[in-house]
Amino acid sequence: MKPYELDGIDVAIESLNPLNERPNMNTEKHRGYRRILSSIRQIGLIEPLCIYREGERYIILDGYLRWLACRELDYETVPCILYKDKEAYTFNRMVNNLSGFQEIKMMRKSLESLDEQTIADTFGLKNIRYRMAPTLVQQLHPSVAQAFEKELIGKIAALELLCVKPERQAVMLREMRRVNDFTPAFIRALILKTPPELRVPNRNPRQAKKKENRDKRLALVERLEEAEKQHEFYTGLYRQYTADLLKISLYARKLITTPAIREYFEAHHPSAFKEIYVIVLESQ
Repeated sequence: MKPYELDGIDVAIESLNPLNERPNMNTEKHRGYRRILSSIRQIGLIEPLCIYREGERYIILDGYLRWLACRELDYETVPCILYKDKEAYTFNRMVNNLSGFQEIKMMRKSLESLDEQTIADTFGLKNIRYRMAPTLVQQLHPSVAQAFEKELIGKIAALELLCVKPERQAVMLREMRRVNDFTPAFIRALILKTPPELRVPNRNPRQAKKKENRDKRLALVERLEEAEKQHEFYTGLYRQYTADLLKISLYARKLITTPAIREYFEAHHPSAFKEIYVIVLESQ
């Protein structure tokens, strides 16, 4: 893979232009922007902007919100990574966000040298206690906690699972693995089908960001019921095949252990004899 040609430079903020302007963005209500602004105000700009040169101007490939925040904070120059061509635009698509478990570990590590309020101010939050979920892992069934640490399920999904008791969590995780669906929406459907005695009192599933309407909830329940029906069907089919194989193996064993029949089969139908012999071996 050919490496990108790039340089680290400081650029006057007035020489920077965004690749895609967002004139209708409300910076007073945009949570992502407010957090970036708070972070830069507290500890400065850590991550440089990614730019490329176009004539006398520099085009921002990655860092639009950081650029807006630096302008609001009256920065004169900002550190940038200068790419020689527009191929660098793919850079922003390769950034990996922190998982829920990684975020918790990072915040706990930060508390070894910083106080909670400083960390909260840096991220533009009122407090970080709820983000750290101090007892989350302890309330999860060991198998679910392991799935959370391995990023098989996210933080929101893990919080939803706290609506049921640990033994039910383990059963739900097996169901999620079986249908390969680890979304919070599917977890809510499983919670709806959980018997009251396996639910945690006074704890209900969270509402989705966009409230799920009645039709969507019914569709999730129907999907779960259909999955259960398919599971029962294939389980019954497997039992039937197993029983049929056992019956066939009994007859087949009788055929190959009767000297006269075995001699006839080996002489006149050798291929059929081999197939019957395999059936007997596999059933043992």
